[in-house]
Amino acid sequence: MVRESNLVERLAFWSIPISVAVIGLKMLAWWVTGSVALLSDGLESIVNVATAIIAYFVIRYAQRPADHDHQFGHHKAEYIAAVVEGMLIVVAAMLIINEAWQGLVSPKLPDAPVIGLGINAFASIVNLVWARQLIVAGKKHRSPALEADGRHIMSDVVTSAGVFVGLILAIATGNPILDPVLAILVAVNIIWQGYRVISHSLGGLMDRALEPAEEAAVREAIATHSVGALGVHDFKARRAGTAAFIDFHLVVPSEMSVEDAHAICDRMEEAVKAIIPGATLGIHVEPDSENPHGRKIDVEGAGK
Repeated sequence: MVRESNLVERLAFWSIPISVAVIGLKMLAWWVTGSVALLSDGLESIVNVATAIIAYFVIRYAQRPADHDHQFGHHKAEYIAAVVEGMLIVVAAMLIINEAWQGLVSPKLPDAPVIGLGINAFASIVNLVWARQLIVAGKKHRSPALEADGRHIMSDVVTSAGVFVGLILAIATGNPILDPVLAILVAVNIIWQGYRVISHSLGGLMDRALEPAEEAAVREAIATHSVGALGVHDFKARRAGTAAFIDFHLVVPSEMSVEDAHAICDRMEEAVKAIIPGATLGIHVEPDSENPHGRKIDVEGAGK
């Protein structure tokens, strides 16, 4: 069975040749038609190649084990890559707007539209299938860079769809101005996608908490496996790419031995890691006599 880290790395690697193949198809479609919208679509795909390369090398770096200088691992490197990818998405949109503006100044109907649209449509189908694969895998394996790469490619699919509609309308109505107008509208959507990628990644760099459902599952696991303890308080959890860090205080009877308290911690740690593989737990054990919170339990079911 392929380890999760190897699978993520392989997906990131294959994004590079697939992106290169797609840009070749899209630039061929532009060369055949001379459409400014198809040129804009191809320009965005150039950025796809750059982001795929960035994602691959950053994912490899992020999977390095903790070392002396990075004692909590290198996971946050993926968030940095995702921010860069988000910025490149916005750059691609600016390139599209620039090319579309030239089309507004000198609009013209494309040549050989059927052939060009057919080539572009095939490239878009490849992008759609691959983008869905990356997004699903990125979410499943907690890889911000892989998910950002998938969302970037998905924005390319949206671009292509808009270009396709624009060219069909331009040809059907005989009005070439629709070609660059649709390209600009698609660029605005791409800017929005870029903003979403950047804001999500910045949240990760700022130690965003676990997702509500995930945190609830962790709290329940702690409560269920804290038999023998008196309470849990000061629960804190954060995400850093594929890693999760969870800290809390465990209140035990003053007369409990270190061995028994350690056994409770082991049970809770195993239960949490069954929910979040590779999670790092920091459990501060304190005797009931020194617990300023009394016997308050803020994790449902703890101590039962």
